[in-house]
Amino acid sequence: MQKRIVFKDMDHSQPLEDYANKQLQRIIHFLELEGRTPVYLDLFLEPSKVHAHHRVELLIKTPQYDRSVHHESPDMYDALARVVDTMYLKLHEDKRRHQDDKKMVGRHGEFKKQR
Repeated sequence: MQKRIVFKDMDHSQPLEDYANKQLQRIIHFLELEGRTPVYLDLFLEPSKVHAHHRVELLIKTPQYDRSVHHESPDMYDALARVVDTMYLKLHEDKRRHQDDKKMVGRHGEFKKQR
């Protein structure tokens, strides 16, 4: 797994990086259970110089998932938590959809025979 945390237009902040790593553990654990490699995880943290909103973007690329989520908020920690929560929900939704699609493969012939 390749994880990258990028601080755009700001100095590196160890407390913010520690918080980001702590938040990303849920997603990393989910992706490790999937067992598909390689996994690329990019987190971009960017403060706004013009507005009072900071931007956080999370990109995940795996053989099965290719997702991107971003959020803007006045609080960088809040934006980071919301991005991770949104990504976690989207990954679970994609997994559920994929499992439903696998269940339906090959079942159309059974329904045709019944008619």
